[in-house]
Amino acid sequence: MHEFLLAHWLDITTTVLGLLYILLELRASLWMWLVGLLMQLLGIVLYYQKGLYADCGMEFYYLAMTVYGFVTWKYGKQATEKKALPITHFKRSLVLPWLLLAVALWMFIYLLLVMFTNSTVPLADSFTTALSILGIWALAHKYLEQWFVWMAVDVVTSILYFYKDIPFKASLYALYVVIAIFGYFNWRRKMKTETAVKS
Repeated sequence: MHEFLLAHWLDITTTVLGLLYILLELRASLWMWLVGLLMQLLGIVLYYQKGLYADCGMEFYYLAMTVYGFVTWKYGKQATEKKALPITHFKRSLVLPWLLLAVALWMFIYLLLVMFTNSTVPLADSFTTALSILGIWALAHKYLEQWFVWMAVDVVTSILYFYKDIPFKASLYALYVVIAIFGYFNWRRKMKTETAVKS
């Protein structure tokens, strides 16, 4: 048991932090970003050890977006002194450019993994990384529809992590799918409440 825990301590720790992170996101809590910071730092080490190079590189982007997200939620244009940034819908004018960018990022990251790494899962790793890059941006802007992005990412990531022998985080991502569904409805309810209060 001791050897198992020693071999999987990073997986277990980032899983616990990840669960806390998603529960805070579910509540649209600003504390989510601070928990995310620690989770990402440990994630860099975990993913590098497991040969998930795109995921490893993604954590550096997440670190930057964590700071950006925290500042946007706390001090963004629509935030007030008493309240953080409100939940809004993803702008329709952004849908097509966003989808095109997602595909372009996916292909670009895939080629990088194929040409410069020994990745055994470049297609799935690049897919989840590309969507996550845009998903965290949508989360930083508090768009309701960001939950749909995470649902897709979480399903593929769960399968990928089981395959790469990261069982705790794989189970966490399976749980994320369920939480993301609840998160969408919770955020939608909060958004309606915020809109009603403004009116």
